[in-house]
Amino acid sequence: PKVIIADTVKGRGVSFMEHTALPDGEKYYRFHSGAPDDGSYQRAVAELIGTANRLLGEASAAPLVLEGAPKPARPDLSGAQRLVPAYSRALVGEAERNPRIVALDADLVLDTGLIPFADRFPDRFIECGIAEQDMVSQAGGLALAGALPVVHSFACFLSTRANEQVYNNATEQRRIVYVGSLAGLLPGGPGHSHQSVRDISALGAVPGLELIQPCCEDEVAQAVDYCLTRAENSCYLRLVSIPCQVPFRLPETYRLERGRGVAVTEGADALLFGYGPVMLAQAYGAAHLLRERHGLGLRVVNLPWLNLVDAEWLAGEIADVRHLFTLDDHYVSGGQGEMLAAHISELGPDAGTRVHRFGLRRIPACGQNDEVLRAHRLDAESLAADMAAAMAGGRPN
Repeated sequence: PKVIIADTVKGRGVSFMEHTALPDGEKYYRFHSGAPDDGSYQRAVAELIGTANRLLGEASAAPLVLEGAPKPARPDLSGAQRLVPAYSRALVGEAERNPRIVALDADLVLDTGLIPFADRFPDRFIECGIAEQDMVSQAGGLALAGALPVVHSFACFLSTRANEQVYNNATEQRRIVYVGSLAGLLPGGPGHSHQSVRDISALGAVPGLELIQPCCEDEVAQAVDYCLTRAENSCYLRLVSIPCQVPFRLPETYRLERGRGVAVTEGADALLFGYGPVMLAQAYGAAHLLRERHGLGLRVVNLPWLNLVDAEWLAGEIADVRHLFTLDDHYVSGGQGEMLAAHISELGPDAGTRVHRFGLRRIPACGQNDEVLRAHRLDAESLAADMAAAMAGGRPN
């Protein structure tokens, strides 16, 4: 028998990125969190090209030549909402009031917003490293001992890599809060491995686990309060990590209520259920385009509950609605839309509502955020066109 040990070095091949351990005083490895700044990127490319061309020269091969391309314009982030920092503030506030709260992290302390928590409560913060399965198992033990564990990683890893351990904790009725950041289709740059578009289907059937996705900073605070103080079950909080322009405001009287949502724009011709800042912003834009171009009114409802719905509330919402649309930041299969369609079918044939589901139907595209949305026809323009076609009796593209 043989054993292969992969003794890896982070950032191998770029001198200033190579590390085997954090320097004293450093809280995180900065090249494991987002894209490098322009200067670091250019230095890294120069080193890599230099090394490659040296080796190619030794082999008498032609050198690499970089192609030039226009640099994409940076999006305007003025006024954008940042849900992870809002979560960070809410978590620290709850932990001030509840000494049972313990936070666990999988080497993503910056990306999951845990630096303020770790600074404020060092004895209640556990860095587990890139080991989601072990981290979730630790959370089960902490819950058994009377703590309220809050478990953090990227949604793509937490929901799938540790799925068995999440299920085991649920069957042992351990109350735990799971927080999956970097959820949904965007950002489009990191690619398939990091675009978490199957976590709702992976976790939706776990017994006693409530899945929630807030659409704005205000709803984040309410969701954290619900998960940590009001919920009887375990919860999975799904967070979009990128800054988002949210073109609507929730009503001042809005309070997060289990299984129910709230309208963010009104209309009498069709109804759309959605969640999260990315897709609700596109739905809101589509509603305006439908009114301007087709004279059609679309009511857009924010429903942050991903795997449950209040049946009585749903029946009231869809009464007399002929065209109902659902919009998932996820694969259509296993998403919120599928859950809603199943509930509507149980209301009986008299419901008279036709359900059209929007979401991902193929492997997610990789690229700039706007072009990724367009590639999947999930941008406001495409949604408006497809909804207009559906209401005219055609089939969405």
